[in-house]
Amino acid sequence: MHGYSQDKDAYLKRMRRIEGQVRGIARMIEEDTYCIDVLTQVSAATRALEGVALELLSDHLEHCVTEAVSEGGDVADRKVAEANAAIARLVRA
Repeated sequence: MHGYSQDKDAYLKRMRRIEGQVRGIARMIEEDTYCIDVLTQVSAATRALEGVALELLSDHLEHCVTEAVSEGGDVADRKVAEANAAIARLVRA
């Protein structure tokens, strides 16, 4: 079981909303909408995805990493390294 499993429905709902935003952006481009208006919507969708990513990361740290650290050893080292890599990817994005 993953850390986000208990909130799966909420995550899926948010992702469907973001999916709708992205489809709306594509429609705006098809309709030759003013560049700044499209960029504003891209920024909103990006922030929404970043919000989901941060919550997933928090769930991962609270559940998967905490559990692995309590076990110790190589598993803990791998989970901490995974979390560090995920944080680095989010910061670079």
